[in-house]
Amino acid sequence: MNRLSGKNVFITGATKGIGKSTAIKFAEMGANVILVGRTKSLLEELKKEIEDKYKVEAYILELDVTKGKDVEEKIDSLPKDIKNNIDILVNNAGLAIGLDKVYESSMEDYDRVIDTNIKGVLYITKKIVPLMVERNKGYVVNLGSIAGDMAYYGGAVYCATKAAVKMLTDTLRIELVDTNIRVTNIKPGLVETEFSKVRFKGDEERAKNTYKGIEALTPDDIAEVIVSTCNLPENVQLTEIALMPNHQADGRTVYRG
Repeated sequence: MNRLSGKNVFITGATKGIGKSTAIKFAEMGANVILVGRTKSLLEELKKEIEDKYKVEAYILELDVTKGKDVEEKIDSLPKDIKNNIDILVNNAGLAIGLDKVYESSMEDYDRVIDTNIKGVLYITKKIVPLMVERNKGYVVNLGSIAGDMAYYGGAVYCATKAAVKMLTDTLRIELVDTNIRVTNIKPGLVETEFSKVRFKGDEERAKNTYKGIEALTPDDIAEVIVSTCNLPENVQLTEIALMPNHQADGRTVYRG
């Protein structure tokens, strides 16, 4: 059953990877999408693709989620009938930088990862969830990671931010327990996107080695899980979902054939 047709879905980090696949999958289901990202040309390209192919409405917000004031102003710039009727929020924007030891990483890298992965989620949540509370309906999906459950060498700051996403998600669910708003933490393992290219600051060879010898998950795989979760009956709330490719057992155990 398609329960998503006509819904309005707000997606951060929508221009690439999991965010882009998620936007397209929701559009396939007949949902309108609000596409959030930092690159206007990519947003416009995706908007045209979605509107031409799926005949739904797509709105774009050129926005850096780490800028709290901009988050407020840009969301307020949406048409009122869209802004006040956001049915699903997907906090997808996130990144990792480097694999240096925590005491050897730069302060700039600390700030970038923490600002995006934690503050970005908070800023967007603070602006959109009250609108859901007013209507007593909605769904919040936060993109966490299995890295939030288990630390690994060189991943201290990233792991810490994804552990924070888990706690933020759980707390939000507790705070919304008397409403009809559902909250889910999606925790992927290895997903082949530009994530590793960003982590290694453009070093494509090093990024490719992250996925060498294993068939990693794809952005479409994660999008399928997100959309399927949001399509469940309204009395069903999945608190968190961890998913990994075959041959990955946990955050540190990977068999590379």
